[in-house]
Amino acid sequence: MDVEILQDDGVEAGRTASLDPSIFEVEPNNHVIWLDVKRIQAHQRQGTNKTKERSEVRGSGRKLYRQKGTGNARVGDAQSPIRRGGGRAHGARPRDYSHNLNQKEKQLARRSALAYKAQDDGIRVVEDFSMERPSTGELTDLLGLLGLDDEKVLIATTEVEKEVHLSAQNLPKVNVREVQSVNTVDVLDANVVLFQEGALEWITDVLSTSEPAHA
Repeated sequence: MDVEILQDDGVEAGRTASLDPSIFEVEPNNHVIWLDVKRIQAHQRQGTNKTKERSEVRGSGRKLYRQKGTGNARVGDAQSPIRRGGGRAHGARPRDYSHNLNQKEKQLARRSALAYKAQDDGIRVVEDFSMERPSTGELTDLLGLLGLDDEKVLIATTEVEKEVHLSAQNLPKVNVREVQSVNTVDVLDANVVLFQEGALEWITDVLSTSEPAHA
């Protein structure tokens, strides 16, 4: 599968980029995609929620009154979970939600997500570009020239492009990521993935099943 390479003014550059069939034409594996999305979202959870249990709240451990003869229900100490100010029964404790997948599963998930985008005509390639200074208007104009001004776009850059990233911060439909940091969630969340030419070469080298992977 070939796609036209565009210039940063939206005009075709007269060249095409080949989309590796082992990446962009594979049969998507929905289960592996789900596992990778679950992994990514789990890593974003802090897991720091905590409530005090009965052994941690302040208060006397003395039995409030004798067991029998008062006419009241039997009761223990003031730290009991059923009393106001008592500790929480089975309270939340800090925990680590993260889990991992092996490298082949992560790569298959990304290939599957990219294959879905290719099936939906959601892959675009533009020549490597940079910006001299952050400018939301300039980036908006660029996307308009590329016909992507109304789309939810993931821009995969060849290297860290700080000015491009800052320019996209006020654009809720635009996500700028260095290609090495692009994950399955980034791809699925976008309608169109806009690769810089060098970024497409990098991800093809990494995810292609015909060559050893480097990451």
